[in-house]
Amino acid sequence: MNAAVRRPCRRRAGVVVSLVALMVPLAACSSAGGRSDKTPQAVLAAAKEALDETSGVTLSLTTEKLPDKVDGVLEATGVATHAPAFAGDLTVLVNGLNVDVPVVSVDGKVYAKLPFTLAFAEVNPADYGAPDPAQLMVPDTGLSTWLADATGIEEGGRARDGELVLSSYTGSLPGEVVDASIPSADADADFPVTFQIDEDGRLRSVKISGPFYGSKGTVDYTVSVDDYGTDTDIKKP
Repeated sequence: MNAAVRRPCRRRAGVVVSLVALMVPLAACSSAGGRSDKTPQAVLAAAKEALDETSGVTLSLTTEKLPDKVDGVLEATGVATHAPAFAGDLTVLVNGLNVDVPVVSVDGKVYAKLPFTLAFAEVNPADYGAPDPAQLMVPDTGLSTWLADATGIEEGGRARDGELVLSSYTGSLPGEVVDASIPSADADADFPVTFQIDEDGRLRSVKISGPFYGSKGTVDYTVSVDDYGTDTDIKKP
């Protein structure tokens, strides 16, 4: 009888041990990567500092679609540094056609290799509904100001993206702040925004929505930030 009584106890004990073994790594993960002890504003301020202090990053800006009859940027991907400088590729929608354009921005000038040409030429990106991508790295007017000037910030949930655990922060950006980085944006509008911050306190992505092309409709852009510490000497082509 005693053996018969002890066997279920051992099984129950085994179940408890197994549950504890499962819970320990979850608790450790929650402790290490859970909700921050800092205020949302302090988290975003630290993320701005990290972006401003890094030598360079890989930036990408993408949208699935633009409003009807709008010429603008569908995608921009490349290396951006605090020179400020940028070297990469833009996909722009022009007259209903997707056009891929290699771009280099350095010393305040933008150079592009336009379709059916063999060499880079200086261009005005506004002619293609595009910003100067290098300006996104300027601490006083670029992407990092979005972290400092967002209002109504609230901490959201966490999500895993591959090996990264990202914490979300939602809020709103004044149009004049967005317009300083992307001049086609409506300076009088408000832009809902979601920042994703990794466990090292670095900005990894921004989802932003609003009238980037005036009254022609809302555009949803995602800006991704990777490869912190990139050190590339970008020169005029």
